[in-house]
Amino acid sequence: MNQTAVVILNYNGQKYLSDFLPSVINNSSGAAIYVADNASNDNSIAILNRDFPQVKIIKLNHNYGFAQGYNEALERIKGEYKYYILLNSDVEVPPNWIEPVLQLMKANPNIAACQPKIKAYHEKTHFEYAGAAGGYIDRLGYPFCRGRVFLSLEEDLGQYNDNVEVFWATGACMFVKADVFHELGGFDGDFFAHMEEIDLCWRMKHAGYQIYTCGESEVFHVGGGTLHKSNPHKTFLNFRNGLAMLYKNHPDKGLFKTILTRLILDGVAGVKFLFFDTWEDCWAVVRAHFNFYAHLGSWHKKRQKIKKRNDLGQIFSHNIVWQYFVKGKKGFDEM
Repeated sequence: MNQTAVVILNYNGQKYLSDFLPSVINNSSGAAIYVADNASNDNSIAILNRDFPQVKIIKLNHNYGFAQGYNEALERIKGEYKYYILLNSDVEVPPNWIEPVLQLMKANPNIAACQPKIKAYHEKTHFEYAGAAGGYIDRLGYPFCRGRVFLSLEEDLGQYNDNVEVFWATGACMFVKADVFHELGGFDGDFFAHMEEIDLCWRMKHAGYQIYTCGESEVFHVGGGTLHKSNPHKTFLNFRNGLAMLYKNHPDKGLFKTILTRLILDGVAGVKFLFFDTWEDCWAVVRAHFNFYAHLGSWHKKRQKIKKRNDLGQIFSHNIVWQYFVKGKKGFDEM
């Protein structure tokens, strides 16, 4: 445990720090605990100094977002720890949440990242959207999880209490080998927030590492603490970053067809937003596409740096959108 650092990225999250840091402190004996503050303008730093003097503070001079915020913070403690636990500020942790995951990672040195089960803080019997029991993607790069497909969340009945290899581990509670994180350059800072953990895990798999989920551990996540799911900026980031991630990591074979299909389906989603949700979300999809085009040169340079493998596994060979919305398959086991 003394090789492990729990690092919580915070931006104006004083309430979450007050509510959830006690559980982290009480149930993480032996691990160093850091709060990396993204230049908050609330009372976060004052609360940390007053109520949690045992927590180490990393002060960042700018709101770098989730991706670059973690890059900046972890660079400050590089070389001091073997494992990082990247933990959202809105997560409650129970006793014995760290040990099973570290034991799994130590038993298999090829595991670069791992997650516990992510369950809903406000409905503790069910899985939570951001990671559930381990992440996958389909052939078009759409993410889904064991226990969560789009907005359908499963009740935890012990069906995912095993330890298995998955495609991605959630950024809400990601255990990651420090040397691998730095070796691969960390998160893509241009993502700002959303999808950066899937991009990193994809690059880890290209580099020959494995990603796991540990069913012997669980944490409880509020979710939507920084950007609510109905926020148009979140819509923009999800669609822009999804395209960028797919372009960066997809093998050469079938790349053009995959990107074209994804663009068409994104357009369908934009029309749905326009007629059934809000025009702001529709416009966010349009902006996401034009932003992707405008920075295609930058994404291409990043793509060229990744030595891509074709035999990654844990990629669903069908289209999750078709399976879910047309064929009506709502559960992970139906896929």
